Amino acid sequence: MAAPDSGLSRRRLLGGAGAGVAVGAAAGFGVGRWTDGGTASAAPTGGLDAVDLNSSTDFYTGAHQSGIDTPQQRYCVFMTFDLTASTAQELQVLLARWSAAIAQCMAGEPVGSVAPDRAGAVAVDTGEALDLGPASLTVTVGLGPGVFDERLGLASRKPKLLADLPALPSDQLRPELSGGDLSVQACADDPQVAYHAVRDLARMGRGVVNTRWVVLGFGRASAGPGQSTPRNLMGFKDGTRNIKESADLDEFVWVEDDVDWMNGGGTYQVARKIRMDIEIWDADDVADQQRIFARFKEDGAPLTGNHEFDTPDFSATDDTGQPVIDPTSHDAHAAHEHNNGIRIFRRGYNFTDGINEVGQLDAGLMFVAYMNDPDHFIQLQTRLGRSDALNEYIAHIGSGIFAVPPAPKKGSYLAQGLF
Repeated sequence: MAAPDSGLSRRRLLGGAGAGVAVGAAAGFGVGRWTDGGTASAAPTGGLDAVDLNSSTDFYTGAHQSGIDTPQQRYCVFMTFDLTASTAQELQVLLARWSAAIAQCMAGEPVGSVAPDRAGAVAVDTGEALDLGPASLTVTVGLGPGVFDERLGLASRKPKLLADLPALPSDQLRPELSGGDLSVQACADDPQVAYHAVRDLARMGRGVVNTRWVVLGFGRASAGPGQSTPRNLMGFKDGTRNIKESADLDEFVWVEDDVDWMNGGGTYQVARKIRMDIEIWDADDVADQQRIFARFKEDGAPLTGNHEFDTPDFSATDDTGQPVIDPTSHDAHAAHEHNNGIRIFRRGYNFTDGINEVGQLDAGLMFVAYMNDPDHFIQLQTRLGRSDALNEYIAHIGSGIFAVPPAPKKGSYLAQGLF
């Protein structure tokens, strides 16, 4: 398929946002006109008509999509979608519309009219984030393996390393919490702003995608560059040894030799919903909890050190000759020293789903990580899944893998080179 002209009028590009993504017979994209309550009309001033692909918001700056190495916000909504489209053109139009809408949301602006002045008109923007401002919103979009199956004719454009994750030790995956053709990760310092972004993108996708699974995250559970280390719901600091340097991001996160539309800032995203049996964990004594993590609970220092960022000494022994750090501990299994130097960039959040079927707290970690080779995650999780002492208290119940294209340049849209 020939690449479309990037100099599209903004009205043609954003047409249909208020009534789903209907593809008609117009020239270029074949986008139906924007409709307000079902009747074709011009987009209102200050709404969709004010959005174009030359936005100056952060979504269009830099090589990488925002929400990866961006300082991590307090809240996250992670949602996946299944494609119902029958043509690549429908997906192309959706990604273009999403790009423009994301830029608008990140600027703290509605994606369209909140209160149309015509009788019987349906609002384009749902309105719950009106007046809340940008709240540091970032939105990151990924494409799953299913985008490149036989449905849309895009198999030849599939990223080199994108494939469904194999069965991994200790997986307890639920089909309704796994997979997806597209992912949207919206992070913000106001949960309503993050929710609004995903909600409106989902509305724009009607007729092209259906929602699949979603996690509402809170309390960041990873330490990004320049941030203090937060805690997971087990009470331990999480992400002490996460990637923090640009050189390490270049080495382990950003792709260099992939299909052309992924190069220049793309990466791979692995998402795992991890249930924690926190009430059982709470009954374990703190000394055993510290053995399992190989860290002191209060300050996060390794059991062989005095400060959080001291390098663990996995060879140290106590007076009886036993290892100070249990070889089955989580830190011992996850350490890059024990995994041929492999590192991934974590960007997780805590979650709670209320009460489970047996009346206990249903909560855990929404683990999201970025890497330039998904096999790095597979190797790490294979080791952890086999003999990590933490496995007694956790289960991986959801999973997805996605190729994350570079940030669109001004005047273009997400994954434009794919088409």
